[in-house]
Amino acid sequence: MEKINIAYILDFLKDICQTPSPTGFAHKAIEKCEAKAKRLGFITSRNNKGGLIIDVPGKTPGFKRLVTGHVDTLGAMVRSVGGDGWLRITPIGSYMMQTVEGEYCTIFTRAGRKYSGTCLTDQPSVHVFDGARTQERKADNMVIRIDEKVKSKADTDNLGIMAGDFIAWDSRTEITESGFIKSRHLDDKAGVALIFGTLEAISSGRMNPEYSFSAVISNYEEVGHGASFVPDADEMLAVDMGAVGSDLTTDEYKVSICAKDSSGPYDFDMTTQLVNLAKSNNLNYSVDIYPFYGSDASAALHAGHNIRAALIGPGVQASHSMERTHKEGLEQSAKLLAAYLESPKA
Repeated sequence: MEKINIAYILDFLKDICQTPSPTGFAHKAIEKCEAKAKRLGFITSRNNKGGLIIDVPGKTPGFKRLVTGHVDTLGAMVRSVGGDGWLRITPIGSYMMQTVEGEYCTIFTRAGRKYSGTCLTDQPSVHVFDGARTQERKADNMVIRIDEKVKSKADTDNLGIMAGDFIAWDSRTEITESGFIKSRHLDDKAGVALIFGTLEAISSGRMNPEYSFSAVISNYEEVGHGASFVPDADEMLAVDMGAVGSDLTTDEYKVSICAKDSSGPYDFDMTTQLVNLAKSNNLNYSVDIYPFYGSDASAALHAGHNIRAALIGPGVQASHSMERTHKEGLEQSAKLLAAYLESPKA
């Protein structure tokens, strides 16, 4: 019998990807995760930042693990309302502006209203603007066209839209017959789905973790401090995406084990254990280094937590853009996560 129910992971992933949660506005996704964890029979709590903590008992006392994933995503905020009623934006997280040009979005006001819109440059038509093709794609040149009858700042003000309102990019989630999952925000909703796949397996009796652990679903990772506050533990495994491209060896069908990112090397013994578990379980894996990458484990280490830390995740193509992974990569990552949770400490 397979320990991991991949259908559960895919259903969870599609649902959570379609739940808007730009950093700072992730409460609906956190609430959805909390409800699912409670239905699986686990005790949950929140930290002061609104992150979710799910406590899972284990067989052997005296050692504690953390498994982390983040449900917050890239997004934007309203910076100002222009004289024509369109919105100037400020990005949340790090991404290329050309990856959101032409994207549909939803604007959420602090009064609870929401409006649809489209992200464009402020020279959006080659029929009108001579520089439309060559204009630099940067935040200062991007606007949101609201799907309401607005012709002035006063018109938009009357909708209740103001500076500081959140903007969520449409995820455009699709699972193909060939097994690809293409969607915005696989970073890191794919990792969160993998964590919930193991929680479902534990709840159903197909897995029995060696040690107690807390699953930490963070909500500020994309701005660098997601898991800076976590429960006391001996070690932490971040489950995030594996980057694909350049001289990296991972792809969409593998589980990636990150040996080093921008925060420095991950723990030698934990990383070696993960490599050995991947080998002994005949998993399709790679070991890579991500120089322009940080994780929840990075945040916890920088915050001064006395833990060992490591990082794994499925290979995700075109990260922080129109992302894609594959069912096989999710399966390999889920199997490594399960093997880790059922193994003695390194």
